[in-house]
Amino acid sequence: MPIDLNVKCALSRKQKGTTLIEVLIAIVIISIGLLSVAALQTVALKSNNGSYLRSQATFLAYDLADRIRAAPDSAENGDYNDGGAGDRAEWDTRVVNQLGSGAIGQVVMVIGSTARQASITVQWNDNRARIRAASDADESSITSFNYQMEF
Repeated sequence: MPIDLNVKCALSRKQKGTTLIEVLIAIVIISIGLLSVAALQTVALKSNNGSYLRSQATFLAYDLADRIRAAPDSAENGDYNDGGAGDRAEWDTRVVNQLGSGAIGQVVMVIGSTARQASITVQWNDNRARIRAASDADESSITSFNYQMEF
């Protein structure tokens, strides 16, 4: 049975706009996917920056611990106390240079007759690496790393 030409034209008229709507829906879905990938990349970069700063703080604390172990007599004399000169002043400068202007390092020495201990604390502003909701306040987020040692 041959198809009537009018029926064929009516079918083709109904199908003309469907392709355009399908393309528009596909573009919207792809756009949402690309925006999601961009948001995921932003979160990954923030987390990466926080990991980098924590690694730097760890290296700095271990560096000062090695300096104290290399010169235990100087440590007993107070050369590594807060505000000290020499190695301690150089270390304080490195803390600020590597962790930002608000970073500080603190050392607490406990010198006893049988044991000598030091507690090295490094603090820095980790606000850039903090993942927060849009409704969170933009306040500083102080992060610290504490290293206990005997020398």
